[in-house]
Amino acid sequence: MLDTLYEAIARQLTARIDQGLYLPGDRIPGVRKLSQQLGVSISTVVQAQRLLEDEGLIEARPRSGYFVRTQPWPVPEPPALSRPSTRPTPVTGQGLVLRLVQTTNEPDFVQLGAAVPHSSFLPMRAIQRSLSSIVRKYGNELSTYQFPPGNPELRRQIAHRMAEAGCQVSPNDIIVTSGCQEALTLSLQTVASAGDIIAIESPAFYGLLQSIETLGMKALEIPTDPHTGISLAALSLALEKWPVKACALVPNFSNPLGCTMPDENKQALMTLLTQFNVPLIEDDIYGDLGFDGRRPRAVSAFSHGQQVIYCSSFSKSLSPGLRIGWVVAGEYREKIEYRKYVTTLATPTLPQFAIADFLKQGGYDRYLRQARRDYQRQVSMMIRAVGKYFPEGTRVTQPQGGFVIWVELPRDVDSLKLCQQALAQRISIAPGQIFSATQKYRNFIRLNCAQPWNDTLERAMLTLGRMAQALTNPR
Repeated sequence: MLDTLYEAIARQLTARIDQGLYLPGDRIPGVRKLSQQLGVSISTVVQAQRLLEDEGLIEARPRSGYFVRTQPWPVPEPPALSRPSTRPTPVTGQGLVLRLVQTTNEPDFVQLGAAVPHSSFLPMRAIQRSLSSIVRKYGNELSTYQFPPGNPELRRQIAHRMAEAGCQVSPNDIIVTSGCQEALTLSLQTVASAGDIIAIESPAFYGLLQSIETLGMKALEIPTDPHTGISLAALSLALEKWPVKACALVPNFSNPLGCTMPDENKQALMTLLTQFNVPLIEDDIYGDLGFDGRRPRAVSAFSHGQQVIYCSSFSKSLSPGLRIGWVVAGEYREKIEYRKYVTTLATPTLPQFAIADFLKQGGYDRYLRQARRDYQRQVSMMIRAVGKYFPEGTRVTQPQGGFVIWVELPRDVDSLKLCQQALAQRISIAPGQIFSATQKYRNFIRLNCAQPWNDTLERAMLTLGRMAQALTNPR
């Protein structure tokens, strides 16, 4: 049976909601505007709106019009507190990660695996202007090494930005690195040796696990809440039981959970680590990407000169390809500066000058305002798609910043099998096992939301949902 005209219009409006043209909470255009846009009568639009209201997609607000319901599709509950092994463990099973990140260079892949933002979310034109400007201005200077600690103007600009996170640091405290990954590795090498124990969140960023694995250290996974971060009670018990050499965390919009530690927890964390004389390695790479526009304070803001090594980069917030990160190492500064020199000699010169110029011109904050809105939109749409397409019982985190979500699938779903099937369909996802030293989280996946929403991405989410459903064994 063919749709009536108003039913056809209702389907068009539904498609706009599905595609994210109207997000949860958005006001849809008024009847006169829709009548003009769609070429139908006002009465037809009114009938279509009433049908969508009956279906629960939109809601009327007095004297304001129609709005997309906050939850037009069921929003899954978040996962529960993680319960990892309570023993230090050598890290294994990280080989799959290379295949996942390699897919970012294959243009026909739907890239949901590696946490790399699509270029359309990045200020590429502004960066190109900065590159052109510094080539004209500095010429031959760009052919020389920028030995550690790095470009002076870049370090001044970074010190200025760190004040937003509550950290009062001098440019002389900052060492420029080739991304945050190098900063983390240098930090681990400085405070620990092969065989030593590093306390981490669980699930944890797989890049950290790779560094621990490469350095021959052991990871001690600590239960972590998807809302408030690492369990301080569990960490306290672990510090009492094991000779932990360092604690490595992502306190703001963590990867993969997206959670942020409350300030009181950050203060308590510093008190606890100081009590046991354990240094903190803080990865704050997502700190600038909070959806509400407020920059959460770094744990380093509560350190008061205590043992904290702060690591970050512009890879998530500005440009991953420029590979510019930094480390503020406090009492370990000289050791890390020397390790940086003997490991890679210097961070490339041209990107340092370019980012210093971009920051100095004042464009970063303007860009961040737009990026935060874009990532909030993408995360909302991905969560909505999980609720719409994935099997019943699926759970998903509700991050307030960054651009990744952590999805708990029904117990029968093996995420490695799902990953392999998805790769065959030219879709990359990150299976949960790579976020654990002991390869836990077999029925979890992480999804990168920083991809343009279009029909291809919508179909990919539908395909993933169907494959996950096929892997579910009904009881």
